[in-house]
Amino acid sequence: MKTIGLLGTNFTMEEDFYAGRLAEKHGLQVLILPKADREVVHRVIYEELVLGVIKEESRAEYLRIMEDLQACGAEGIIEGCTEIVTLVRQEHTPIPLFDTTAIHAQKAVEMALG
Repeated sequence: MKTIGLLGTNFTMEEDFYAGRLAEKHGLQVLILPKADREVVHRVIYEELVLGVIKEESRAEYLRIMEDLQACGAEGIIEGCTEIVTLVRQEHTPIPLFDTTAIHAQKAVEMALG
């Protein structure tokens, strides 16, 4: 995998700490959404998901955004915010999803046991 889409809060998507690190350490090209789609992703996180609200129309928007990223070359999508996995799970899309919370938890367990 060489090209990945990144979803998260505006801070996560717009600042270089996440995308830059993926590029530098792993050689990934990180695709960032257009501003209008970044606003949708951010709004859904803060106005719905953190409140435990799951809306089918928001899931449809996220899936559309993920498909747009895939059409631009993304071979997978990083769910870079804890709450996103409550809305979109692998069962909802054929695009490979990377749940950063699960990845970090698995790595912590490996480090603790290693």
